[in-house]
Amino acid sequence: MARESLFVTAAGHEMHVSAWGPERGEALVMWHGLARTGRDFDELATALSDRYRVLCPDTIGRGLSQWARDRDRDYCLQVYAETALAMLDAFGVEQARWIGTSMGGLIGMTLAGGHARKRISHLLLNDIGPELPQAAAERIVTYVGNPPILDTMRELEDWLRAAYTPFGPNPDSFWRRMATTSARRLDDGRVTLHYDPKIVSQFAGDPGEFDNWAAFEAIDCPILLVRGAQSDVLPKPVADAMVARNAACRMTELDGYGHVPPLNTDDQIAMVREFLD
Repeated sequence: MARESLFVTAAGHEMHVSAWGPERGEALVMWHGLARTGRDFDELATALSDRYRVLCPDTIGRGLSQWARDRDRDYCLQVYAETALAMLDAFGVEQARWIGTSMGGLIGMTLAGGHARKRISHLLLNDIGPELPQAAAERIVTYVGNPPILDTMRELEDWLRAAYTPFGPNPDSFWRRMATTSARRLDDGRVTLHYDPKIVSQFAGDPGEFDNWAAFEAIDCPILLVRGAQSDVLPKPVADAMVARNAACRMTELDGYGHVPPLNTDDQIAMVREFLD
């Protein structure tokens, strides 16, 4: 089904949401990673729109969503969770299935393991755990906090291909879409990435102090943990501990991917569909 481009007010911010599928279909939220947009899910959303009302938001400060008013305070997990609940309310969604890539998984984990647990019926965590290795967090902050300024869209696409090599092998059309949905023009006509560079402010402290285990252990809905076999963000020992510490969690590993698998191939889409069904 065709994609709709919608705007809603969520917790005081205007949020852009790409939507697929019948308005009265079962709700399925797909939430992207730190420096990405909801358009990363185009293939998966299109495939699953035969059954679900798929909602793929751009987090505040990204894509076509409004940038934070208080950029030092609002770019944090708590505010993202508040905007997520407000978005569900705006669409009249009482309960949803949730697919969260990286940061989107942390948001889902926070909701499903907190006071909003009844609003999440299924949780797919795409290459993210309740703790973050410091080296991996520092790597991400380094490139996210210093977005390139380039002369042409071709250069931007080349930069994205290099920066997101862990996304694994993808067709040229994937990288072209990533470039066109990740760009914004500056006043001088050059191009940079779509997001507010201040989104890294949430990592101002020691990332090694991040601990979301209490929320994860409190989740009682079915959990599918997807791990890129070469991921540095979700080390194998952390993934194994997640399975051991929550009986609702099962894990699958995808070889050839780091952080993160894009969930856009036929076999990955089939895996997701089976879990959600």
